[in-house]
Amino acid sequence: MAAAAAAAAAAGGPGPGGGGRRGARRAATNILAQLRHGQLSGRGLTRGAQITEALLKERDKQAKWNGIPLLLQKLYEQSHPNSDFSQCQSILKEISPLLSMEAMAFVTEDRKAAQESTFPNTYTFDLFGGVDLLVEILMRPTLITQKKKQKISDDLIKDCLSILYNTCICTEGVTRRLAERNDFVLFLFTLMTNKKTFLQTATLIEDILGVKKEMIQLDDIPNLSSLVSSFDQQQLANFCRILAVTISELDTGSDDKHTLLAKNAQQKKNLGPSRAEINQATLLNIPGFIERLCKLATRKVSETTGTSSFLQELEEWYTWLDNALVLDALMRVANEEAEQSSTESSDESGLANTSTRTQLPQSMKIMHEIMYKLEVLYVLCVLLMGRQRNQVHKMIAEFKLIPGLNNLFDKLIWRKHSASALVLHGHNQNCDCSPDITLKIQFLRLLQSFSDHHENKYLLLNSQELNELSAISHKANIPEVDAVVNTDRSLVCDGKRGLLTRLLQVMKKEPAESSFRFWQARAVESFLRGTTSYADQMFLLKRGLLEHILYCIVDSECKSRDVLQSYFDLLGELMKFNIDAFKRFNKYINTDEKFQTFLNQINSSLVDSNMLVRCITLSLDRFENQSDAKVAEVLSECRLLSYMSQMSMRMSFLFRLINIIHVQTLTQENVSCLNTSLVILMLARRKEKLPFYLRTLQQMEYTEKYPGFILNNFHSLLRFWQQHYLNKDKDSTCLENSSCISFTYWKETVSILLSPDRTSPCAIVSYIDEAYMDIDRDFSEE
Repeated sequence: MAAAAAAAAAAGGPGPGGGGRRGARRAATNILAQLRHGQLSGRGLTRGAQITEALLKERDKQAKWNGIPLLLQKLYEQSHPNSDFSQCQSILKEISPLLSMEAMAFVTEDRKAAQESTFPNTYTFDLFGGVDLLVEILMRPTLITQKKKQKISDDLIKDCLSILYNTCICTEGVTRRLAERNDFVLFLFTLMTNKKTFLQTATLIEDILGVKKEMIQLDDIPNLSSLVSSFDQQQLANFCRILAVTISELDTGSDDKHTLLAKNAQQKKNLGPSRAEINQATLLNIPGFIERLCKLATRKVSETTGTSSFLQELEEWYTWLDNALVLDALMRVANEEAEQSSTESSDESGLANTSTRTQLPQSMKIMHEIMYKLEVLYVLCVLLMGRQRNQVHKMIAEFKLIPGLNNLFDKLIWRKHSASALVLHGHNQNCDCSPDITLKIQFLRLLQSFSDHHENKYLLLNSQELNELSAISHKANIPEVDAVVNTDRSLVCDGKRGLLTRLLQVMKKEPAESSFRFWQARAVESFLRGTTSYADQMFLLKRGLLEHILYCIVDSECKSRDVLQSYFDLLGELMKFNIDAFKRFNKYINTDEKFQTFLNQINSSLVDSNMLVRCITLSLDRFENQSDAKVAEVLSECRLLSYMSQMSMRMSFLFRLINIIHVQTLTQENVSCLNTSLVILMLARRKEKLPFYLRTLQQMEYTEKYPGFILNNFHSLLRFWQQHYLNKDKDSTCLENSSCISFTYWKETVSILLSPDRTSPCAIVSYIDEAYMDIDRDFSEE
């Protein structure tokens, strides 16, 4: 009765506006409103099948529904529980073009026009119950308990999936609704076992997981291990796009921007491992998974599969990568190369021309391989940064990922490509959206994760370069690093140059405005991180790295804050405790003008340069305690060391470092400023000058006419430091290795500074007048 009444009301009765074209339009709008209300409330009209065929026909033309409600009504009738679905295919073939044209418009320049349409086809399709009906059809075989299960043809499944995906693209809320149906999401994974429906399924799953509020647990996917084992290499690469969503922490993209207070509070709430961490462990337990990823990452373009399967793949899956524009790029390349081939062979037989047109152009093969490698490198990178890092490291070393990438460096990763169509439509060659650019950045991120604080970093060298490291140690009469001695030579890079050396070569050729500079510097810096190695530093110094960095900072006067920070960090690791590096620095920065430019860059942002300030401070302290003649000579001549040896300069840095950070604004990016200020004070404590430094800070406060504002802030920062770094899960070895100061000494210094005893000459409270005391403020994150 309710449905009939609603339909009658929707049809429009007597009264103003009830007749004529305006009335018809209003009636059509009323039907839509009734449907939407019914779907939200569960009462009245909930799907188009409840409306009479006569009424739908009457309203269809004026409402511009393009017959979609009528087609859905037919589909509903032909897909009843005992149906063999034989008629469904032809109905979907009528619906599909109406939606796919709209979807293509949405992902090309016509998107704006499509969005301005009042009732687009996809909206109508969803409103009249099309999405729910297709989900019902797809899942029907799993819901019926009869012995003889209903069989749905592959073509019908493909049509259902394509239509669902097109509706998700164009109609807001559909993807989110599907994501809320956990049973449907897990069911989709079962469709991936079928090669014919794999691509459509993968595309829809990726879209759904991208908006799902709760990350799925890979363990819940039926027979995950056998599913992954059944994939060929192309399918596995595409599956990595889906995996990326399931193994990455949701806030990874803006990790540095989240305050440490918020992170610490979140960690207290989440006592166990996160879903992403559980999913990472699940993947590592799949036999042969990492080995297959390494093979995919390192295979050459010539080893990829044949032409026909890829062309078929392109035909079926126009939504490759994040949008259909990639297909535009690929097809444009294909057409250009086919035309060129046709021109070149115009005097050959017609048969030869036909053969040329069916071959896959080399540039398309390369693009294809780049896209696959992007996904695989991302997954490997995330796993390298996870809880099972050592296990992953061991596996990718064993499966020779690094030598394989080294062999691909020139021909694929850092290849010279023409300015032709290997760029997405509407973008330029240097745009960060370009697959070429993205591959390079992903490769550099992988190198950074691989090298960071791990002895396997020496796999980035070849045997001759490892021998060079040993020779540097012998010449300097210092012991070889154990990790160099223990490196398995069968797993290192082969060829004339290792991966690190290749990276240095392209780094020095990089244009000043290049977006790669940041990532290149980060990757090389990660090789130097950890316990300072003189041999590692000299290896890089001999290849002109220091001069290159100084050229970029001083002569090119780099303006990018991110690039400057990465160069300062790299320079700090390269020069730390290395008297030869300071000598080279002084040789390059050989005028007062150059030195002033360098200081201006440092002082322009201490958040970016503080790691270099820390390096200079630590190095100066060590050099001053050595009696070597060479060291004494450099100490007297080096502008940088002379500058930092002035007490007024150290106090100026200390004052500013404490002033630019506060507990509420501490992040992973700027907490280093707190640690650098602590290093300055620890070195002062060693020389029994800690009271003098604290007294000077007090005097500087009074000079600024704001007593207590620095020391109160510093007291709060140190209380947070204890809460943050004395956590049992916190790894303190990074602080210890980077400073060569034991963590015990760090803890003792902080405790002495925080002593409540106002008579202690080393306690902060002794230098804050009671009238300005503000040290007990609660800074816990709500």
